[in-house]
Amino acid sequence: MIRYLTSGESHGSALTTVIEGFPSNFVIPPDYINKQLARRQMGFGRSFRMKIENDSAEFISGIRHGKTLGSPITVLIKNKDWENWKDAMSAFGDPNRSKVVTVPRPGHADLNGVIKYHYNDIRNSLERSSARETAIRVAACSFSRLLLENLGIQIGSYVEMIGSSDFSVESSQKSLTFKLLNNIVPNRFTAGSLSDKADKSPVRIMDTVIEKSAIKQIEKARENGDTLGGTFVVVVTGLPPGFGSFMSWDRKLDGLLAQAIMSINAVKAVEIGGGFRIAQNPGSVVMDEIFIKNNNFSRKTNFSGGIEGGVSNGMPVIIRAAMKPIPTLMKPLDSVDLATMKKVRAFRERSDYTAVPACSIVAESVVAHVLANAIIEKIGGDSYEEILPGFNNYKKNLFHRVKSNFQK
Repeated sequence: MIRYLTSGESHGSALTTVIEGFPSNFVIPPDYINKQLARRQMGFGRSFRMKIENDSAEFISGIRHGKTLGSPITVLIKNKDWENWKDAMSAFGDPNRSKVVTVPRPGHADLNGVIKYHYNDIRNSLERSSARETAIRVAACSFSRLLLENLGIQIGSYVEMIGSSDFSVESSQKSLTFKLLNNIVPNRFTAGSLSDKADKSPVRIMDTVIEKSAIKQIEKARENGDTLGGTFVVVVTGLPPGFGSFMSWDRKLDGLLAQAIMSINAVKAVEIGGGFRIAQNPGSVVMDEIFIKNNNFSRKTNFSGGIEGGVSNGMPVIIRAAMKPIPTLMKPLDSVDLATMKKVRAFRERSDYTAVPACSIVAESVVAHVLANAIIEKIGGDSYEEILPGFNNYKKNLFHRVKSNFQK
C-alpha cells in the first residue's frame, strides 16, 4: 500500500513528504508534479502569499534517472516566505525575538491546539494546522494521480458556487451536477476534460452567470474584510467496477474517500453521488437501475455516485464537498486573550478571501491516493510492470466473466 507522511510549518523553511510503497520502474516527469502544484495556487481571491511562493518540487530520494525505485520517495517544497519568518520560526532561535500569539481565532485550531498540546504560544498551533500543508499533500498524491492516468483513470473537479447563489446548482437541469447524477453526460465525457475546462475560469466555475456572481461576491468580501466558502465536485472516470470492499468497514471505498476529503482544511461536508438529496426521495426514484449497454453493465442514473456497498460499480465517481469560509478575517470576531482571559478581538493573519478553487485541486489529489491504494490492494504488484498487465487483465472481458459464472 502507498502511504505518505507530510511535515513542515506554514512559515517554516520547507514542507516535506515521504512516500512509501509506491511501485518501482514508474516514469515520473518532474514537470507533472509542478503543474499540479501550480493549479493549487491559482484562483481569484487568494492572498498575497501566492505571489511570494512559486511552489516547485525538489526530489530528494526514491527516484533515479526519472524512474521510481520502489524505495521511499522524499519530496521537498521550499517556503520562500521563510526569509521573512526566520526569527519567529527558527528551530533553535531566540524565543524572545518572536512575538507570542495569545488570542485564538474563532474557527481555527488555535485554541484546541494549545489545549491539546499544552502550548503557551498559539503560533505552535496555527503553523501546522495551516492549509499551507496541502501544498506538499498535492505533491505526495500526484504520484498516485499519474499512476491512475497511466491506467486510464482520470480525476477532475469543478467549483459549483462560491458564497450564495440564486441559481440552484443542485437541481437545475442545466447544471453539470444534475447531468452527472442523471447520467446524461456525453459518451466521451472524461474527468480530465472537465478539469481542463474548469481551469480556464479564475474561480473554476464553468457557468458564466455563476462565475460572474462569485467574482462580485469575492470582491465585496475583500472590501468588507470578510471571507467566503463554497461547494465543489470531484469526478472520477475510467474506474472499473469491483474496487473497494464491503467485507470490513474500514475498506469501504466511499468511506475512505469521504475521510480523505474531510481531512482537507475547512471542508465541513462530503456527499457521495446524490448525497442528502437521495434522502428526500423514495427508493423507486433514486436507485440506479441496471441495464446492459455494449456488452457491459451500466446504470440509467448515477445517484449512488459510482459506488454501491463500498465498492465501485463502473460509473463515474461523484463526490461533492462544502468548504466553510476561511476563519481568518480582516475584521476580526470576538475572542479571548489567553494571557489576560479578557474579551478582545481576534488577531489578523494574512489570509485568502476564498480558497474554494484551490480546495477542489487538493481534493482531486487526495482522491487519487485513495483510488491508487484500492487498485494496488486488489491487483497487487511491487513494480509498474506487474500492476499494468494485472489491471488490464482484470478489466478484460469482465462482463463475459460475470455472464459465464451464471450461465455455466
